[in-house]
Amino acid sequence: MNLDHLNREQQKAATHTDGPLLILAGAGSGKTATMTHRIAYLIEQGVSPYNILAVTFTNKAAGEMRERVEKLVGSCPGMWIMTFHAMSLRILREHYNVVGYEKNFVVYDTVDTKTLVKNIMKELNVDSKQFPQAYLSSIISKQKEADIDPEKFIEIEGQTPKTKVIYNVYKEYQRQLRANNAMDFDDLLVNALHVLKEDRDALAEYQRRFRYIMVDEYQDTNHIQYEIIKMMASAHKNLCVVGDDDQCIYQWRGADIRNILDFEKDFPSAKVIKLEQNYRSYGNILAAAHSVIKNNKGRKAKELWTDKEAGDKIVYKRAESDKEEAWYVAQEIDFLAGKRSYDDFAVLYRTNAQSRLFEDALKRRGIPYQILSGFSFYERKETKDMICYLRLVVNPADDLALKRVINEPKRGVGPTTLGKIEALAKVNGQSMLECLMEEEVVYSLPAKASVAVKEMVDIIRLCQQEKENLRVSDIYDNLLVKTGYLKALEAENTVEAESRIENLLDFKSFIYDFEKEKADAQEKATLEEFLERVATDSDTDKYDEEAGKVTLMTMHSAKGLEFPVVFLPGMEDGLFPSYRSLDSETGLEEERRLCYVGMTRAKEKLFLTSAAYRVMYGQGDYTRESTFLKELDSRLLDEAGDAVYQPSRRTANKLGVSTGSLDGFSQPAYKPFAYDPMKYAKQTVKETAKGAAGVDFQVGDQVTHAKFGHGIIVDMDAKTVTVNFDAAGSKKLAKGIAPIKKV
Repeated sequence: MNLDHLNREQQKAATHTDGPLLILAGAGSGKTATMTHRIAYLIEQGVSPYNILAVTFTNKAAGEMRERVEKLVGSCPGMWIMTFHAMSLRILREHYNVVGYEKNFVVYDTVDTKTLVKNIMKELNVDSKQFPQAYLSSIISKQKEADIDPEKFIEIEGQTPKTKVIYNVYKEYQRQLRANNAMDFDDLLVNALHVLKEDRDALAEYQRRFRYIMVDEYQDTNHIQYEIIKMMASAHKNLCVVGDDDQCIYQWRGADIRNILDFEKDFPSAKVIKLEQNYRSYGNILAAAHSVIKNNKGRKAKELWTDKEAGDKIVYKRAESDKEEAWYVAQEIDFLAGKRSYDDFAVLYRTNAQSRLFEDALKRRGIPYQILSGFSFYERKETKDMICYLRLVVNPADDLALKRVINEPKRGVGPTTLGKIEALAKVNGQSMLECLMEEEVVYSLPAKASVAVKEMVDIIRLCQQEKENLRVSDIYDNLLVKTGYLKALEAENTVEAESRIENLLDFKSFIYDFEKEKADAQEKATLEEFLERVATDSDTDKYDEEAGKVTLMTMHSAKGLEFPVVFLPGMEDGLFPSYRSLDSETGLEEERRLCYVGMTRAKEKLFLTSAAYRVMYGQGDYTRESTFLKELDSRLLDEAGDAVYQPSRRTANKLGVSTGSLDGFSQPAYKPFAYDPMKYAKQTVKETAKGAAGVDFQVGDQVTHAKFGHGIIVDMDAKTVTVNFDAAGSKKLAKGIAPIKKV
């Protein structure tokens, strides 16, 4: 393998194989290329992919790393390149019994956990004004990150009226998670750690297997993640960690910067390699970022450099108000968009509350945009409903999912009826779905509810039985149609309902992408793994770099991304850095690291803005310019005043550099489809859901199956059809759901 295209330090890191290694990789320094070449180098030296573990923080980063490695050395079966949560899931799927779970446990996302905590607060009569749900959820998460269970919590904190409430909610929360055979994100890590601690054979198994371990973004690891990696690497000590202490921006959610700062204490024989050459940004951007971050005391000495040109100075605009600030940003994008794609622009703000004004300003100028933080696609009502249906197919013990969808669409199940079902299930020691699968129970419901609920239960049961014979997309189509969900939305016949149908069909596109990814990797696409993918997806994973839209997102969400032109608005004390951070040196240093991350996302142009008067959460006030602006080397700034910066570019605009409209009202161009894509997608879903029902099949007919391919019918009865497939052998399929067609 030729490593000539790597610089000297990258080559050292890529070819260092044995013993602990710390790679301090500055922003844009080519760490992904270094890591992928190191993995490829190990394989070339005779290390089996089966013996390599690489851990990242997003699914997108894991996918890109695997793709790059396989381009260098070909297919790598058995190699684990995945996120911490995905790794923990895989461990728990194999050793679930160690922590007292069933194999088909499900993962609750943030919406599920929020709902569960709210329900528990109602059950325990907790005052939501005194103990908001978000506060209790945060406390529970922090305890789990420190591996502190409810009993240990009350032992440490002592019994006070406040701690008793937290203890009771936390204890009941854990009880209901187990009753539902579910884990939250924190449980995945904690339970994986407990498997390694409590099952020495399991620990020895992973220690033997993973002779070489690599961890990306090591500065973002928390205590549990640190413990897991340290235990798994303790046998061979071939641990390579890659990170940048200057980019540790997640301490508020448990990241411990000491993990990277103290790596050499944990592993005294560790070799340290610094990647300081930046390939992303122009010189002035790097110099400006360094002039800010060098003020942090808790950091390892390093300074990024580049052989690129200095480029434009950093533009700073002090607007009169937050509305003028947003208008200025939209105007600058319009000016610069003539020879650029809108994909080139990103507006990175400190809090989601800042996004609204930028959305409004971009809309008024006809500029398309995408928001990557805030309300997640997977949290939309209709998407969440269908995810819950899918979860019930995998895990019938999931009462939380059943409660959500039993009346979606309306089935005549009111709170009283639902309460009776729940009480009966508890008496019988069953889940609510298992209870409803008994005919005498479902027939005891009110007439309308009885018929509708039976139809819902029947299709879930059929999907459970036929799960191995169906693709994930087939199961989704059947649930969408046969639960009546799609029909109910179509019957509404409103713009909102049509939009919700579009979202559901767009979600199916995501399922197709998942199935294709698995097929390309010659792996089985299971419903369980798909639900895990959805539950652990992050904002960064949803970023579409070719959407043709300006990207709006928080600086936290932007980590790992880069854009030619970046705007950092809200450079004011109290907003950035935040009010809370001004109270402590550690808080201020984390905000400074966040500023450094935001600035180093820019490749060519960087704009900083502030507003003299800002309205936040309904309150307006005058502001003071950010501490970080005072730290920034003033020689690198170009103030965007009416007489300094804008006229030069307005002159350039007349010369044809930009075709942006000065009044902001430009008409977006588009090409109409030759057919109605939504109508076509709905038709496809309904055809899949029909399955083999109502089709006049005969023994001897040649058929094709969506999953198993070509085959011949060899037997059939009223409910099933047996097909001898060319590749998959003989399969007995349910007529009501089998996706087969006559050849």
